[in-house]
Amino acid sequence: MTAGADLTGLNTLQLHATAQHLVTVISVDQLRAEIAALEEGAVPHVLGGGSNVILCDHLPGTTLLMAMKGREVLSEDGTQVVIRVGAGESWHDFVVWCHHQGFHGLANLALIPGSVGGAPIQNIGAYGVEVAERIEAVHVVHRHTGERACLSRDDCEFRYRDSLFKHSAGVQWIITEVDFVLDREAVVEANYPSLRTRLSEAELTHDAVLAAVISIRRERLPDPVITPNVGSFFKNPVISQQDIDILRQNFPEIPVYPASGDAVKISAAWLIDQLGWRGEERDGVKVSDDHALVLEGCGARSAAPWLALAEDIAGSVKEAYDVSLELEPRVIGATE
Repeated sequence: MTAGADLTGLNTLQLHATAQHLVTVISVDQLRAEIAALEEGAVPHVLGGGSNVILCDHLPGTTLLMAMKGREVLSEDGTQVVIRVGAGESWHDFVVWCHHQGFHGLANLALIPGSVGGAPIQNIGAYGVEVAERIEAVHVVHRHTGERACLSRDDCEFRYRDSLFKHSAGVQWIITEVDFVLDREAVVEANYPSLRTRLSEAELTHDAVLAAVISIRRERLPDPVITPNVGSFFKNPVISQQDIDILRQNFPEIPVYPASGDAVKISAAWLIDQLGWRGEERDGVKVSDDHALVLEGCGARSAAPWLALAEDIAGSVKEAYDVSLELEPRVIGATE
């Protein structure tokens, strides 16, 4: 355990946050022991790859850094394979490893920063694929009691950039391992517009999709090692068909994508871009010149300016379009 631990290097916004106590967790048994050792009523913070979080200046109590490793093939029938992966594994490294093994289904999610344990929480998605499609089960430990459980895909209540783990019914579960179902004969997914355009003259193979996804992401999104960011700062709003019909009366060019049920998804980047936010800089935080959905750090070292700029952007979108924007990253710490 480290007291007064500096978390600057453990979050991709490079915020100068401090944990009162930081514990690196490498096994389920250790995790349960750390929970049992907490003072009565104390609830630990949990940190993974730090790629989708906004850390407030001070994280009181104990922060658990999930560093559980391991990839285990549980079963394989010649076509489908089930793999159990530790929550602390790098997501991108896992995707590339699966690809080289011939275990397909995740190539569209390449180069998303963060850890395997963070993937189900956000139900990460990109280029027409969501991770929920390939999850069989999520292994968890309760952050109050240390109880172990195995949650099925249905138990996880996956939705667009959302899951049980972001709501009151599931926020107390700490993810330790994830079971994935992959397929040697999976269909190549290349229907997402930008991906389809990039591959218009190429043979549609898993190799081509992986290379194209990595190329597009590197072109459009800044490297968090160089430029502090969390990728998309806002979710694409999901609204009713009735609401989009009303919006289109005044904004017929607004990009619309299918969503579950009768709802549709609209482009948050387009909404923000139309209001002139691209390139705007305030207090060390800037809306990317290349992508209006990305906020970049250019000197800010605390959460406050990030949240202030995000609030102003969301407020302007609400005023102009009567559409609410939600943050993609989770806020962790004193102001949570």
